[in-house]
Amino acid sequence: MNPQPLICVTDVEASSRWYQSTLGMKSAHGGQDYERLHFGGEMVMQLHRWDVHGHANLGTTEMKPPGNGVALWFQHDEFDEVLVRIRESGAEIVEGPQVNSSANHREIWLRDPDGYIVVIAGAYGDVGTLLTK
Repeated sequence: MNPQPLICVTDVEASSRWYQSTLGMKSAHGGQDYERLHFGGEMVMQLHRWDVHGHANLGTTEMKPPGNGVALWFQHDEFDEVLVRIRESGAEIVEGPQVNSSANHREIWLRDPDGYIVVIAGAYGDVGTLLTK
């Protein structure tokens, strides 16, 4: 099984740019209504504009906040590298970077442009030195 989460966003192109600049993903589709984002040549997530294509099961913009109770969680084997990218992008950091002793890795929690929580975690056992710049 290969997870490929799809989230609804208000501006597909802006969200795509955020995920590309903040996490290093690459556009594999592009467009105003729908986007596929790849990392390492594999699709890792999809973006879909709220009000197109008649997908009633995706929810509505009236149900706030988007993703309540959901975290988009990504493991990244190069945690220090992605941490530099996150800081350079100016992404909103809501928690961390920190060591999660229960999971035995480092993690950082972000908020994307639509309010979704995005967590980047190092690999299990990745409890190296945190960057403090």
